[in-house]
Amino acid sequence: MSAGVDFAALGLEGLRVDHAAPFRMRRVAEGATVLTALDGRFAILDDDELRAFARGEVEEGSPLFEKLAGANLLADSFDVPAAAEMLRARRSFVGAGPNLHVFVVTLRCNTSCVYCHASRANMDAVHTDMTPEVAEKCVDFALSTTNPSVTIEFQGGEPLVAFDVMKHVIEYALERNANLGKELEFTLVSNLSLMDEEKLAYLIDRRVQICTSIDGPADVHDQMRKLPKAYGESGHALTLEWTRRINERYREMGLDETLYHVEALVTTTRALLPRWKELVDTYVDLGCRALFLRPLDPFGFADKTGDRIDYPREEYLEYYRRAVDYVIELNREGVEILERYAAIFLTKILRGEDPNFLDIRQPAGAGIGQLAYNYDGQIFTCDEGRMLHEMGDDSFRLGDVHTSSYRDVVGHPTVRAVVIAGQLAGLPDCNDCAYQLYCGVPPVHSHKTQGSIFGRMRESTLCQVHKGIQDYLFAKLAEGDAETRAILERWTTIRPREHFLHGA
Repeated sequence: MSAGVDFAALGLEGLRVDHAAPFRMRRVAEGATVLTALDGRFAILDDDELRAFARGEVEEGSPLFEKLAGANLLADSFDVPAAAEMLRARRSFVGAGPNLHVFVVTLRCNTSCVYCHASRANMDAVHTDMTPEVAEKCVDFALSTTNPSVTIEFQGGEPLVAFDVMKHVIEYALERNANLGKELEFTLVSNLSLMDEEKLAYLIDRRVQICTSIDGPADVHDQMRKLPKAYGESGHALTLEWTRRINERYREMGLDETLYHVEALVTTTRALLPRWKELVDTYVDLGCRALFLRPLDPFGFADKTGDRIDYPREEYLEYYRRAVDYVIELNREGVEILERYAAIFLTKILRGEDPNFLDIRQPAGAGIGQLAYNYDGQIFTCDEGRMLHEMGDDSFRLGDVHTSSYRDVVGHPTVRAVVIAGQLAGLPDCNDCAYQLYCGVPPVHSHKTQGSIFGRMRESTLCQVHKGIQDYLFAKLAEGDAETRAILERWTTIRPREHFLHGA
């Protein structure tokens, strides 16, 4: 409960708790301690306020009393119905059924990424292409979910290698959904190097969301995401060219460019750590409205190349703080861009809502929020579980589209296990963490890095990242700067993108 708080230095023997509702606390900056309530509301106290609270010297009607009561932190005014409703809102996704369905239409890829998480196959490995028959079975399975909304996400390998399979999935899914009436979306994750005008015209016509990877300046990107010279120019140049072209098409269609644009992601490797400003500038110059400063994952080829491209997470957090400080400064100058990690956590912290990002929620999305379908029809709890399969670990395999029923899969013992493991309230360290209600750690990550789905959080690099980012965000909130607060609150705005919906 008292993480980082030196009571002796504050002249306190300990806490008097009879006046307080249950809470957790954490020191976030010099002279600033955050207290979080059971429902996720919070108050940031300076040292004088903390002393008064610890001694039970909170005068009714005082500013400190109002601050604590407003955060549901006082026993006499604890609002049970409001707390229950807030907790219910934070878990609104539980029981809906899988929404995200990842289709690995091929393992073939024309790019050799040093950190490849997908365990790519060579371009001549045509046996790793999904057949039309398997594709249809995957669509049937995905549409059998109890969730009224379904997103089919095309991954690989490089999905554009198997563009005909993608088209078959889209057309078959639209046909099947005509009688089901689900909200149906399609998303493509691509390096864009195989894009052409004909493919783009089809994707735009079928309202497919497009996502790519841009790992910063050209030299870093091309070093990490190696494209054969036969393509005539760097992968970085091709990615930027097609990103601009796609965004231009959205503008030509009259769509709001703050909502409709290519989503670009960063995978942070060691070479990128000192290049944080160039990275942000690359995204701003491209007109991107968001960047996601993701650390390196331990899956796929990154398991073997980590000694060359990985880094201590303390160095990552320094890179993160510098980059987001710069992003905030750009916002002050009128540039619209946000950092996605911050937006996810801030939505939970400031709005009391969960944006349903599957890897940072509890329970995590594996099995109950997403399913992954390999090219051969095997089904996994999540794409990371499918990645582990390619590495020889079948711990997260749930069945296949040929012999398994929907009930078999979502009721699988592995799904039940990862749901339990994804509840942070049952994990040591997480149980008393001030950030518990805002956080989430995928059990598949704990399994890969620690050998158990029940992670040891004080040894978890992902916990270190999540906690460090939230320390940074609460420190920003503690500064009390109104303009910074307004910028951070703006990042929590969630606007639906109806243009991409089918059958709505």
